Amino acid sequence: MAEKYVRVRYVKSAIGYSRRQKETIRALGLRRLGDEVVHRATPSILGMCRKVAHLVDYEEIEGPEETSRADG
Repeated sequence: MAEKYVRVRYVKSAIGYSRRQKETIRALGLRRLGDEVVHRATPSILGMCRKVAHLVDYEEIEGPEETSRADG
């Protein structure tokens, strides 16, 4: 059974939102709009994703091998 991961993409600016939400975005490893990261789907990571769900898109995936993108 494969371990669960979560893919998180930064889609909406945090300007105008609280400092805590901005810090949560940074803690997830997101710096610029369009950034995408993959984390293990731990309760703390999922909680952070839910806290800033209005600023990010996230989905659970089976493993990190699904994160590769075909270039071109």
